[in-house]
Amino acid sequence: MQSHTRVVVIGGGNMGAGVLYHLAHMGWTDCVLIEKAELTSGATWHAAGLVSRMVGGQALGAMHDYAVDLYKRVEAETEVGVSWHNCGSLRVATSPDHMDWINHIRDAVLARGQEAEIIDAAEVARLNPLYDVEKADVLGAIYTPDDGHVDPSGTCQAMAKGSRQLGAKVIRNCRVTDTRQLPSGAWEVVTDQGTIVAEHVVNAAGYHARQVGAMVGLDLPITTMLHHYVVTDAVPEFDQMQHEIPVTRDDYFCGYIRREQGSALIGLYDKQDPQSVWLDGCPWDSANELFEPNWDGITPWLENCFERMPALMNRGIKRVVNGGITYTPDGAMMLGPAPGLRNYWLACGATVGIAWGPGAGRALAQWMIEGSADISTRAFDPRRFGTWADADYAKTRATEDYTLRQAMPFPQHQRDSFRGIKTSGAHDRTAALGATFEEAGGWERPRLYAPDPLGWRRTSAFDQVAAECQAVRQRVGLSDLSAFAKFRIDGPGAEDWLNAICANRMPRVGRTCLTLLLNRKGTIEGEATIARTGAESFYFVTGAPSERRVWDWMTLHCGVPMTDVAMTNATDEIGILGLAGPKSRDALAAFTNDDVSNDALRWLACKDLVVADVPVLALRLSFSGELAYELHAPNDQLGVLWDRLWDAGQPHGIAPFGTKALDSLRIEKFYRGGHELANDACHKDVAQERFAATDKDFVGRDAMLARRPRSRIALLALEDEETEALTGEAVFKDGRMVGSITSAAYGHTVGQSLAIGFLSEEARQPDTVLDVSILGQRVRAKVLPNAPWDPENERLKV
Repeated sequence: MQSHTRVVVIGGGNMGAGVLYHLAHMGWTDCVLIEKAELTSGATWHAAGLVSRMVGGQALGAMHDYAVDLYKRVEAETEVGVSWHNCGSLRVATSPDHMDWINHIRDAVLARGQEAEIIDAAEVARLNPLYDVEKADVLGAIYTPDDGHVDPSGTCQAMAKGSRQLGAKVIRNCRVTDTRQLPSGAWEVVTDQGTIVAEHVVNAAGYHARQVGAMVGLDLPITTMLHHYVVTDAVPEFDQMQHEIPVTRDDYFCGYIRREQGSALIGLYDKQDPQSVWLDGCPWDSANELFEPNWDGITPWLENCFERMPALMNRGIKRVVNGGITYTPDGAMMLGPAPGLRNYWLACGATVGIAWGPGAGRALAQWMIEGSADISTRAFDPRRFGTWADADYAKTRATEDYTLRQAMPFPQHQRDSFRGIKTSGAHDRTAALGATFEEAGGWERPRLYAPDPLGWRRTSAFDQVAAECQAVRQRVGLSDLSAFAKFRIDGPGAEDWLNAICANRMPRVGRTCLTLLLNRKGTIEGEATIARTGAESFYFVTGAPSERRVWDWMTLHCGVPMTDVAMTNATDEIGILGLAGPKSRDALAAFTNDDVSNDALRWLACKDLVVADVPVLALRLSFSGELAYELHAPNDQLGVLWDRLWDAGQPHGIAPFGTKALDSLRIEKFYRGGHELANDACHKDVAQERFAATDKDFVGRDAMLARRPRSRIALLALEDEETEALTGEAVFKDGRMVGSITSAAYGHTVGQSLAIGFLSEEARQPDTVLDVSILGQRVRAKVLPNAPWDPENERLKV
């Protein structure tokens, strides 16, 4: 074994092979993949091999699209067969909610420039003659013709060979026994065949990723769940067809079916009794391992499948595969830097590694080599999980996610298990007022103060959100905003250090600023509010899901030494209440002796106050576009602060408001949110040039200035006031796709359905007429020249 290399990839499944392949193709050929057994001997070899563009969302959908494209060409590159079957795929809908879901998926597929169509029951029957559309009462289906399935082992072997052809190495039957970081920052990877030192390590160890991670002190929330598929005896009806049936998905039998040579392969999710394995670690000698079938678990779903496709009922079953699949608590892979470590990367926790491996490998290679991926990686970043994501959390949430694999992902749906990990000191107050909560970085955050029914269209929540918005615009609203990450940054070097890593210039004492943090590719690594509380003291606030990611960026990855700087994480210690509306100053003044007049606490100022005997750092900021205050206080005293403010607001008609109302209010102001401020965009894309002080040097400045936007942000007003976008929809101009929607809400104050999207330059000019595809309908929209509410920012400065 060689003694040194640039990258060691641990794990020879489709994820590891995908990383190695793309590192080599991007020029990092001095890389070694180490596999403890043979390639594909973990979860890859027994996968069903499905690859589909039928995926909602830009980032994950782009990964699926890329996998299809790669599998079509990699065989010619490497002369390794991948058995690409371009049979297409379809998902049937048997209820109005199902139809809305598949129409929403179609909107997302179109937004990525791919082909998808909604077909009727007769076309389903033509494409899959085995399927009894009348008995199933099929209303329609989504059909993506450019889908298919592959030989899982072939795809992995092809990417491995493609890597070797460029100079990368693959070492088989070699187990990693330890990994440790040297004082130099390099990694020493110890194996049973020798030791190799690498600049970077990628943990793509599949079933063993948690154990490999533990070698470097990580506790990765990954659980292996069991999943069945069965292969029937020969199906003579296949021989009579002129085409291969599309991969057919149906929630009724909780699975999928495709042709496997002359037989049918039926995949089943036994969601009534899901089974997990290897909770104490996968045995190191495990290879090509399968488990005994759980017939009690899969029989009900098989019976439902036979009901849908009676021709299969009398076919025997010649093979049952019950194999492990890795799951994370939210079902998304772990892709990116490992928490708290430098140059240690994760590419594991993949539930569908055949469809994810190529795209994940490309994204991680871009991240490692260029500083960021071309797609937004927020949903996959391993640091989205806090230290609270322990083994019990991982197992319980993974099991829950397994049961939801074939369930409709309603926009309002929230997980049931392991709730209340982090709560603010005002939680019992907001709960008593009827809040429906959502999760954000482990926190419970009020979404709205009424039930939030499931549905793809407008629900009864609409009127409640309208009332909450009205309270903020006309009177005063109180919100619990505690679900943010909060850092204290102190020391004589603090200002210089923050100026070196933040795009905006640091404020003077008693003032705040909004800033972007850029990576060396010039795209957005994070965004934050920074208050300067003293000559050498700063208070830094960013989104709760970004807590570990932004902390790591600042302390490990940005490349700027922390000289004479101390940084403290105060996230759990501090809670935040938001007081907003034209009467908010009156309510705040009622319980403080401090001067909170406009002269004493101006727009963008910060000030220490005592409110009802509670010490408060007040930030004069507004995400609603109204006179507003963020009140940062000890979390254990937040309930008292809520009570006093609530009492003070009674004469003014105070009301609580949640994130749905805040989203409506901020879109009326055309304020950017997390969907816009991600690593696939630069400051020019989101029109945030005013938050980048180009006359100073900072991380990513030169790359930022050199970037040329491919699309830019715009605000649209839909002509149909009864329709709201759900995000992810395609936008068209004269029938040509020109962009997609990232945020949307009804603007209750302005009486317009609004949407934020990224559009090509010719489509984003004011008053341009466009069409947005929403639940299968083309809805006319117009580009707005400015924010429709208070475009001059007068109300928030009074």
